[in-house]
Amino acid sequence: MTNERPVTQVKIKKLHQDAVIPAYARAMDAGFDLVAVEDTLIAPGQSAKVPTGLAFALPEGFELQVRPRSGISAKTKLRLSNAPGTVDAGYRGEVCVLIDNIRIASGKSGKVCLGAGENEVTVEQEVDAHSYLIKKGDRIAQGVIAIVPVAQFEVVDELDETERGAGGFGSSGIKS
Repeated sequence: MTNERPVTQVKIKKLHQDAVIPAYARAMDAGFDLVAVEDTLIAPGQSAKVPTGLAFALPEGFELQVRPRSGISAKTKLRLSNAPGTVDAGYRGEVCVLIDNIRIASGKSGKVCLGAGENEVTVEQEVDAHSYLIKKGDRIAQGVIAIVPVAQFEVVDELDETERGAGGFGSSGIKS
C-alpha cells in the first residue's frame, strides 16, 4: 500500500515568536496539532479564546477545520465551543481556539501560578479548584485541511423520497 495523499501548499505567518509551526505526528494522521502561545486560565462555566500565534493563507477551495484533541476531551472537561470550527480561505487573521470549561464551580479554591517564565513574574492567584490552566506550549486542538466544494442551490417543489424521509433527532432509536 502506498501513501499517495493529495498535497496542497498552505502559507503560514508566525504572529508570535513562540508560535509552533504545525506538523503531522505520524504519516497517516489526518490532523496536525495547534499549540497555545500563551497561558490561559479557564474557570468553570467560562470560555476562553486561546491564541496560536499563527495566521494561515489557505488556497481557494479549502478550509482549516479546528477540531478537539481526543485526549483532552477524554481526560478533562474542556470542550471546543464550535467544533469543528472553520477557518475560511479568505481569513488572514490569527487562528484562535475557543475553549469551554464545562465543569461546575466547586466552591473550593486553590492556587495556580500564572506567567512563569524567564522574563516574567510568577503571580499566585486564588481560583476555583475546577479551573484549568492551559499553558503556553500545550497542544490544544488539531487542524485538518479540507476541500470545500461550492454548492449550487436549486429551488424545487418536491424532494426525492428516501428510506429515512423527514425522520431526524433520534428517529432511528438508540438500540442496535
